[in-house]
Amino acid sequence: MYAIVEINGQQFKAEAGKKLFVNRMPAAEEGQTVEFEKVLLLDAEGVVTVGTPTVAGAKVVCEVLNPLVKGEKVLVFHKKRRKGYRKLNGYRHQYTQLEIKQVIA
Repeated sequence: MYAIVEINGQQFKAEAGKKLFVNRMPAAEEGQTVEFEKVLLLDAEGVVTVGTPTVAGAKVVCEVLNPLVKGEKVLVFHKKRRKGYRKLNGYRHQYTQLEIKQVIA
């Protein structure tokens, strides 16, 4: 059984036992249980239910493993040719690591 769920404006495929990296959730704490009710699609042993816009009564239960995980460093380089202008900036995106405990239909 799996579900397509919307978390923080992005869609993820959620299966029990799977780990996800989602955009940082500031209120999340390690070990906290979080429920997401915006289930867009549900597949229960081959029976597919598509929500209009969401599936009624379905939810995904997750546990927060790590509230702050930093992603790979992204370098942003600006240059204007023949002017001697060069600028290098970088940042690391912040994620929250979740583990899917169960998908409730």
